[in-house]
Amino acid sequence: MSTAIVTGASRGLGLALARALAERGWHLAIDARGAEDLEAARYELAALTRVVAVAGDVADERHRRELVAAAGDRIDLVVNNASLLGPSPLPPVAELPPVALEEILRANVMGPLGVLQLALPRMRDGARIVNVSSDAAVEPYEGWGGYGSSKAALDQLTRVLAAERPDLRVYSVDPGDMRTQMHQAAFPGEDISDRPPPEASVPGLLTLVEGDLPSGRYLARELSPTLA
Repeated sequence: MSTAIVTGASRGLGLALARALAERGWHLAIDARGAEDLEAARYELAALTRVVAVAGDVADERHRRELVAAAGDRIDLVVNNASLLGPSPLPPVAELPPVALEEILRANVMGPLGVLQLALPRMRDGARIVNVSSDAAVEPYEGWGGYGSSKAALDQLTRVLAAERPDLRVYSVDPGDMRTQMHQAAFPGEDISDRPPPEASVPGLLTLVEGDLPSGRYLARELSPTLA
């Protein structure tokens, strides 16, 4: 059976994708910072497949080692979904504390890179890497300097890894706006009920996981299973 690591899988897009993978028979190693929510996700997914949940922060090296070890000797898919938004309300770049940017970069860049460096020796030809990006990586939205710059860095790491490892499929994917807790934190006090649920982005991600698209950067909502 195929095995996937999905980070940030206690809610939102990570949980929605983990559900879809579980329904398809994937074995899962999942993580999240919140132990209680992660255990609830593990309990739900365990009714569908074999799942191991490791609570912790991908910014922490010890946690990354525990997570990758829990996945086993063969890893077919790594989804780096866990992310940190940073201060809320979102501050302008001129007021972004450097220590806050360091924290964002540890979670959104060094964390995914660290997971991949541990997982790559366990990944065979044709295995998939999906790094969850954002339109904030390419668009200059006011207030999104910290989060956006971290996702731009993750995009570049993804491109370079794809060039270095043609034996793998290496993707970054922009899932689009979603009605999630993180998105609400970016717009405190605002009504975001018009945003699509994270489940709307899952078919695009599954196209990358199950299809034959070349390594690259994709927009989830523009992908269709018929393209695979």
